[in-house]
Amino acid sequence: MERNSKTHSSLLLFSLCIMLSLVQIQGRKQGDVLDSLYKLKFEKSGIDTSLFQATDHHRILNSRMYLQEGLREKDRIKRLLGQPPVKFDHYGGYVTVDELAGRAFYYYFVEGVRNKESMPLLLWLNGGPGCSSLGYGAMQELGPFRVHSDGKTLYKNKFAWNNAANVLFLESPAGVGFSYSNTTADYSSSGDSKTAADNYVFLLNWLERFPEYKDRDFYISGESYAGHYVPQLAHNILSNNKRANKTLINLKGIIIGNAVINDETDQRGMYEYFATHALISDETGFAIQKYCDFSPNATSQVSQCLSAAQDASNDVSALDIYNIYAPLCFSSNLTSHPKKTNIMDLDPCGDIYVQAYMNREDVQEALHANVTKLDHNWEGCSNVIQAWVDSPSTVLPLFREFMSSGLRVWVISGDTDGRVPLTSTRRSLSKMKLPTKSPWRPWFLGGEVGGYVQVYKGDLTFATVRGSGHQVPSYQPKRALSLISHFLAGSLLPFK
Repeated sequence: MERNSKTHSSLLLFSLCIMLSLVQIQGRKQGDVLDSLYKLKFEKSGIDTSLFQATDHHRILNSRMYLQEGLREKDRIKRLLGQPPVKFDHYGGYVTVDELAGRAFYYYFVEGVRNKESMPLLLWLNGGPGCSSLGYGAMQELGPFRVHSDGKTLYKNKFAWNNAANVLFLESPAGVGFSYSNTTADYSSSGDSKTAADNYVFLLNWLERFPEYKDRDFYISGESYAGHYVPQLAHNILSNNKRANKTLINLKGIIIGNAVINDETDQRGMYEYFATHALISDETGFAIQKYCDFSPNATSQVSQCLSAAQDASNDVSALDIYNIYAPLCFSSNLTSHPKKTNIMDLDPCGDIYVQAYMNREDVQEALHANVTKLDHNWEGCSNVIQAWVDSPSTVLPLFREFMSSGLRVWVISGDTDGRVPLTSTRRSLSKMKLPTKSPWRPWFLGGEVGGYVQVYKGDLTFATVRGSGHQVPSYQPKRALSLISHFLAGSLLPFK
């Protein structure tokens, strides 16, 4: 799920979400995908780890590893439409993840600005489920470029994360962005387990195409519903490393922002945020917390819950719930000339500019994208995926696995996001009952408070980013770059 000011009013009532058992997800928009997912009636409140059983590595090697020779150079991007000059190489293209099904994922890869040979490899995944890491992560958040208001020229993001790492963006699953399948049934059988397995196959093949990164320190990052994608992929990597009795992928850590990690507390915390930030009345907030059943097993709600949830929906419908203090986009038109830009002041109409840019034939040709001439336009969030067939109610047990394996685990919250807010993440992490290693304190950048941080024993770090909405690198690019730099270095966020 990604922020979109045009669709903020589509926030569904929690009470309706947990009453419905439909898996169908249709009419996707950037602001309502996660809400549609919450229509699922989960069978159990605990994690079903069978969803994340590692695919047998030997079978993958035999049937889903494909020849990569010569493909890297074909993927090199000479120059994007309207691109300013840069001093790094970037690549775009397809990696087949299932030849029999005709399933291929599109990637965009940006090498480091300097010292790329020693920089780690960082994978970025956007959520949804069904939203594009190219359209969001690369073009509106942490990538090296942003799209001008004319929809055909780019400008630099001086706080891009390839200042700290070699960054890989992946559009997954099939049906997201330029990624596709020739098997129609794939679009009605998407889900967490299949996505994790395909993402793992993608990585194995991509590393064959870019072999110099095989032994490089590798990290996985993402936001929102990538709170599922990231840990599930990490689990597959660890499990297959163990089965192979060697390091197939050199995973060192994960970092997720405003992430869906535990349904019950994520939902309860959302309404808590509404109440404590004066978006709903005390009476409405109290009624929701008292009368609503947030359990994943709930199939009905009492009238007091339904009424209070309706009041809450009415109260927040005029806001961009993904940043409660952000301006809205009131124009769907591109400009004939680029508007003046400020990388520190996010344009709320950025979705429109990116959509126009990605659907240009000359842009697609430069990106080596849409080579099969898809029967649908590129969308920020997929309208092709018809159903999401599995989604566990929690991924917290996976965090324990990572901590025991020595992985670095950071969980981030932009503190003005109302959809998966810091109150949700705090409640979710508290379910783990972890002892504190380093108590809550402010962290600093440029003499100002950048946010707050607490470290738990087992080295799980929870950090907030002050003044940021759901997409932290969009709203606070300078603080986000500082944060990812410290994460990758394994260093503490600054005290002063």
